Amino acid sequence: MPAYAFEALQADGKTRKGVVEADTVRAARSLLRAQQLVPLDVAPVATGTGAGDAGGDPAAGRRAGWLAPRAFDAAGLAVWTRQLAGLVGAGLALERALTALADEAETPVQRNLVAALRAEVNAGSSFARALGQHPREFAAIYVAVIAAGEQGGKLGTVLERLADDLDERLTLRSKLIGAALYPAIVTLVAVVIVLFLVGYVVPQVATVFAGTKRALPWLTVAMLALSAFVRSYGWLMAITIFLVAIGGHFALGIDQFRLKFDAFWLRLPVIGRLARGYNAARFASTLAMLAGAGVPILRALQAAAETLNNRAMRADALDTLALVREGAPLASALAQKPRFPGLVSMFARLGEQTGQLPAMLQRAAGQLSQEVQRRALALATILEPLLIVAMGLIVMLIVLAVLLPIIQLNQLVR
Repeated sequence: MPAYAFEALQADGKTRKGVVEADTVRAARSLLRAQQLVPLDVAPVATGTGAGDAGGDPAAGRRAGWLAPRAFDAAGLAVWTRQLAGLVGAGLALERALTALADEAETPVQRNLVAALRAEVNAGSSFARALGQHPREFAAIYVAVIAAGEQGGKLGTVLERLADDLDERLTLRSKLIGAALYPAIVTLVAVVIVLFLVGYVVPQVATVFAGTKRALPWLTVAMLALSAFVRSYGWLMAITIFLVAIGGHFALGIDQFRLKFDAFWLRLPVIGRLARGYNAARFASTLAMLAGAGVPILRALQAAAETLNNRAMRADALDTLALVREGAPLASALAQKPRFPGLVSMFARLGEQTGQLPAMLQRAAGQLSQEVQRRALALATILEPLLIVAMGLIVMLIVLAVLLPIIQLNQLVR
C-alpha cells in the first residue's frame, strides 16, 4: 500500500506532520478527516530512485532524488540497523518494528523512507526487495545480506551481524581519520604561516633596507627573492595547482589510469601497506559476513570485490572469483594474488579445512584491522613531532633572514 506524507491542522489549530498509508491521495485525505484532522498537503512519499517525481519526468525525478538529502549517514545507518535488529530479535513482527522506527525517526526524510519501506512490506514485498528500491540509502551488499537472512529465516541474527560489521567499519575509518587529522591541521597551519611571513613580513623588511647600500646577507637575499616570486606568481601557482587537481580528478575517472595509479599507490613504502591492509580487511569482513549469512561463495566474492576502493586490488579480487568459478579453492586463488596479505589466504585455508570459513575470514579481518590501526597511529605519532620541528625550522629561517640585516646595522653603529 502506498504511503503519503501529510501536513494537517488539528482541532486546537496546531499543525501536524506525518505519514499515512492509503490506496490513493483521496483515500489518504479521507483517513485524515476521520481522525479529526484538516489536510493541508498530502503527497506520495518519495522512493529511493526518484522516478516519477519532478512533474512525471523520470530523468528529472532521478536527478532530484540524487540531489535530495540522504536519510542516513554511515553512523545513522549503523544505529538504525542495530535498532531494527533489536526489535526483530525480540520477536516483534517486521511491520510493527518498521512502524516503531518510523514513529521515532529523527528527520522527515528518515520518517518518509521508513514509511515507504513499511508500505512495501505491507503490500507483500520482501524486506530485501523494499530496500532495493532505495539504492541511494542501502548498498547492494546490505540488500544481499538482508535477502539471505530472510531466505534462511534468521533476519534478526543477520541484522545484528550487519550492525556489528557497520560499527567495525565506522570505528576503523574514524581511527584512521583521527590519526591523519592532526598532521593535516599542522601542515595547513604551517603553510598559512609561511605564506603570511613570506608574502607580508619579508617585503616590509625589504623596504626598510632598500635605502642602505650595504650588501644583505645571502639568507635575506634568498628570502627576498622567494617573497618576490610568491607575490608575483602566487595566484598563477594557486590556479595551476587547482587546475592540476581538477585534471587529476577527471583522470582518475578513466579506468586504465585509475588502475595504474592505484597499483602505484600500493607500492608506496608506508601508505601502500596501510592501503593494502585496509582494503584486505574490508574484503575479508564482507566475505565473512556474506558467507555466514548463507550467500553462495561466488556471489559473495563478487559483492566483496565491489567494496574495494583500490581498483588494482578489485581486479585481483575479480581474478580470484574467476579462479574459484573454475574450481580452484579460495585459499589457493587468493595466494596467487600478492597484493592481498598472506594472512587472508592462510585463514581462508584454515577455514576451508575446518569448515569454518566465515569465522576464519572474520578473524583475519579483525587482525588486519588492528594492524592497520596500529600502523596508522604509529605513523601519526612519528609525523606529529617531525611536522612541528619542520615548521619551527622554516619559521626560524624566515626570522633569521629578517634579523641578520638588523644585526649588521647594530655592528656598524658600534
